[in-house]
Amino acid sequence: MRIVAGSARGTPLKVPAEGSRPTSDRVREAIFSILGEKVPGARVLDLFAGSGAMGIEALSRGAAHATLVEIQRKACEVISANLAKARLGELATLKCDDVFRFLARERPRAPFDLVFADPPYWKGSDDRDFVREILASKDLHRIFAANGILVLETGRAGAKDVGPIWEELDRRSYGDTEVIFLVPFAV
Repeated sequence: MRIVAGSARGTPLKVPAEGSRPTSDRVREAIFSILGEKVPGARVLDLFAGSGAMGIEALSRGAAHATLVEIQRKACEVISANLAKARLGELATLKCDDVFRFLARERPRAPFDLVFADPPYWKGSDDRDFVREILASKDLHRIFAANGILVLETGRAGAKDVGPIWEELDRRSYGDTEVIFLVPFAV
């Protein structure tokens, strides 16, 4: 896995040994192609950050700042190393925390323009459905900029209905991954 474009283009990224399903280079390239000019200067939030690839890719492409949130301690160590390797650490804030606790407490100085969320895929009735929780989160909704975009990655069986507080702009499928681009409705 590597940074696809921008100032850190070609930089190889480490991936946490377990508990992570990194977004492939191909899917990241497609997402950032769709986002285009919304990335330079953006304030970015990368939830369930894993390796940090989405936030680091955004920084490499000119985002002003990225906050990366990941609960797994070993993954946080990998993100920190990846930020250093890409020489983008001064533009990032790493929070080793539960995503929903972070969102409940977060009072950003400025709202986020882009939010990436790649939660663990829901597999069955006994599993926690993080996608549903993200889509229902009023805490996430309140920290968006006026024209902010949520880029949500799910499995193919993911969110068929995005709920009442989001408007779906676009939806793309890449193998077993579905990417949904959403904007918040005023609540």
